[in-house]
Amino acid sequence: MRHGHAEVLFPMIERVMQEAGLAPAQLDAVAVATGPGGFTGIRVGLAAAHGIALALGARLVGITSFRAVAARVAGIGESECDSLLVALDSRRADLYVQLFARGSGSPLAAPQAVLEGGLDDYLAQLIAEIPTTRLLVAGDACERAASALAGRIGCIIVGDSAPNAQDVAAAALSELRSGAMAGPVRPLYLRPPDVTVPKPRMVARSR
Repeated sequence: MRHGHAEVLFPMIERVMQEAGLAPAQLDAVAVATGPGGFTGIRVGLAAAHGIALALGARLVGITSFRAVAARVAGIGESECDSLLVALDSRRADLYVQLFARGSGSPLAAPQAVLEGGLDDYLAQLIAEIPTTRLLVAGDACERAASALAGRIGCIIVGDSAPNAQDVAAAALSELRSGAMAGPVRPLYLRPPDVTVPKPRMVARSR
């Protein structure tokens, strides 16, 4: 959604809880997508998740959109590909990307906003340290990323792999079962907001 997140989110949660036959007090953990993505959606989702977790005394787990996609494609192309590149649509000229190891699913680099024309250089620097002969590419911008890398590195594209709520839940369950200590849940923004606070005006004083 681009608009109306706050109005529809809680009714959606209530419907899901009713269909699952669960009372709020039965929740042990709340998983939330931390981005990158639309600023409004991230803010609304995080605020709702923080409020629910606080009210219920539940554990709050933050999952990036990159990790959600990595959880979704776990096991795909593992024997053929050394690394996974998650590429997400920024709705701008650049792509949001992050590289993962196929076996462990652990990040090999920090997430970054990269122009399509610079994706080859971005990966070349990483692959020099982490030899990769074939790449699995997933996410809602996987075709754009694979096209930008055409002829430079072998790619297997995973279509229809945009992050969704089920992917966030799968990644959160994996984290909970691992027993890892979760850090603070904060939004992941890879570019500054379009709207900024106006600068204070300089007022000329009369003498």
